[in-house]
Amino acid sequence: MKKGASTKYYDYIIAGSGIAGLYTALMARTHGTVLVITKGSIEDCNTRHAQGGIAAAIGRDDSPELHFKDTIAAGDGLCDEEAVRIMVNEAPERIAELVNIGVPFDTLDGEITLTREAAHSVSRILHAGGDATGEYIEVTLSNQIRISGIQVLEDSLATEILVEKGKVQGIKALDCHTGSIEEFSCRFLILSTGGAGQLYKFNTNSDVATGDGLSLAYNAGAEIIDMEFYQFHPTALSLPGVTPFLISEAVRGEGGILLNAEGRPFMVDYHEKGDLAPRDIVARSILYEMEKTGTNKVYIDVTHLPAFTVTTRFPHIYRFCLEHGLNITQELIPVAPAAHYMIGGVRTNSWGETNIAGLFACGETACTAIHGANRLASNSLLEAVVFSKRIVMKTTDNKASQEKVSVHNASEKHSLPERQSRLSSTSPSLSALQVLLWEEVGILRNKEGLTQAADTLATWQNLISLPADRPSYELHNLVLAGRLVTEAALMRKESRGAHFRSDYPKRSPHWKHHIVFRRD
Repeated sequence: MKKGASTKYYDYIIAGSGIAGLYTALMARTHGTVLVITKGSIEDCNTRHAQGGIAAAIGRDDSPELHFKDTIAAGDGLCDEEAVRIMVNEAPERIAELVNIGVPFDTLDGEITLTREAAHSVSRILHAGGDATGEYIEVTLSNQIRISGIQVLEDSLATEILVEKGKVQGIKALDCHTGSIEEFSCRFLILSTGGAGQLYKFNTNSDVATGDGLSLAYNAGAEIIDMEFYQFHPTALSLPGVTPFLISEAVRGEGGILLNAEGRPFMVDYHEKGDLAPRDIVARSILYEMEKTGTNKVYIDVTHLPAFTVTTRFPHIYRFCLEHGLNITQELIPVAPAAHYMIGGVRTNSWGETNIAGLFACGETACTAIHGANRLASNSLLEAVVFSKRIVMKTTDNKASQEKVSVHNASEKHSLPERQSRLSSTSPSLSALQVLLWEEVGILRNKEGLTQAADTLATWQNLISLPADRPSYELHNLVLAGRLVTEAALMRKESRGAHFRSDYPKRSPHWKHHIVFRRD
């Protein structure tokens, strides 16, 4: 793409305005011109929904080595160990930077307070505003962006990455108000558009989580990895007529107890760590208990905890529940699993680089293989800041985008298979897609359901008309993301981490590798 008189040029263009995108913008602003493109406002993102916190080994009884071991254990054999070591070792410095930027982490007697969550061996979770960590970080960063003079293009949806001879040239974006398309050129393009939680009928994500970065990257020729590993949070508030609302894992970390519909604690039946078992095990255990009792929910009990502990430690959760008629200091909290976090994503190396020169990815959009097959709680916000910082470091060393992207574990590379279109009983729509993915590509999977979903999604992809506005672009992106998740889940004939198949319920040593998709 040649820069014309009407083409605007920037050193850095960042698509997305969550913690990864905004942090990258703030780090990059002293190294060149920066443009942030976001389809809503810079406050619209998944980061605001992150209650649990951010993990870092800054406590007296903690160490990067302990954090490393916990992360590797949760990843079920598929973590990139080098990338994990980078993350845990650089974590304290990134926390210090967030403090300097102004993030008000919770403190006691002048020290940052640390809490514990499932599968962490010690207390290492930092919080802000109790259970509003993501919101506090997002607001702090967005305020810094607004006063920094960084240009932000709101209500603009990135629609196409422009590539020539294997190198990024720029990006096209849709003005969501006028419907016009504008082109921007750049040296470096960073994708930080978040996840794809809107694939599922029940999810804890913002409405903006529609797999936009995945679609952009895949269509440009970037590699997509580990899409079968979609993490379902075990405990989302389950009240009639109320959108699923995250009940943080930290609630169980503080002593909350899971009870079935009969009022019996059940997690000890499934795992030695009981209520603090890994997320995938807790989510499946809840499904089994719901099936046993013929109900659509279980409960978290915090009524035995001092009321002031609940209200001060989880003020956001307490207020939200109270607004919907539930006093959690006196009543049980009804919960059920919901889609929560996209573990896979755009394949990057430890500097955030993709296989396309000049194209980087960070945050939930990216897959550094830090999380392996099952993300350790509160590592996502940490991953975002650590590797966002490394992207900027890489772009300033005069060797950016020269390394070949690789991961330590072996990988299989595929293109999405051609599937014969068939008559579909439903037309492609957001609601139909969400039901299909929830029922056939959810927490429990099998060949029959996955094959049906794969065929339906391929048919829908051929039926959808060309996108012209934000909703139609988002549906296009979600159908493609759905195909990537489904085809990967169909290929992986084992159960590992967040991916569970009832027809292959065991982990297999033959599947200790990654599945990678790349467009032909």
